[in-house]
Amino acid sequence: MDLFSLFQEGADLIRGNSDESTTNLDSGLISTALQGLISNNEGGLDLAGLVGGLAHNGLGAIVGSWLGNGENNPISKSQVVDLLGAEKVSTFASSLGISMESAEEALSEVLPQIVDKATSGEGSIVDEMLGHVGGASGAMEMLGKMFR
Repeated sequence: MDLFSLFQEGADLIRGNSDESTTNLDSGLISTALQGLISNNEGGLDLAGLVGGLAHNGLGAIVGSWLGNGENNPISKSQVVDLLGAEKVSTFASSLGISMESAEEALSEVLPQIVDKATSGEGSIVDEMLGHVGGASGAMEMLGKMFR
């Protein structure tokens, strides 16, 4: 799944949640706000930042469930703020014209699904990234060099 489709799907999930403040928002606006929130400097999904943030904040078991196949553990609204930072979540909320609470709720619902879809199955973003380093063996070789 390409990144544009992933952010668009995230926007659709946010629009479809139970919060009335998000149901009438423009999908393109939500998609752009999500991209600004969880993209890296190169415009790709900042999986390293998300995974690192979860691990750093003691939420490693949660993100581990999001990677690959299987059921996704939930993340609370306060954990979303711990993960992304209050400033980023506030910017996301402001860009959509919604409350901080609505933004936290929307993100707690959509982040597990976005990371799961980005990392699951053949043709995932992880598969694409591994392709750039020679597959799983290439990634392991790079990691081995880093820790020698």
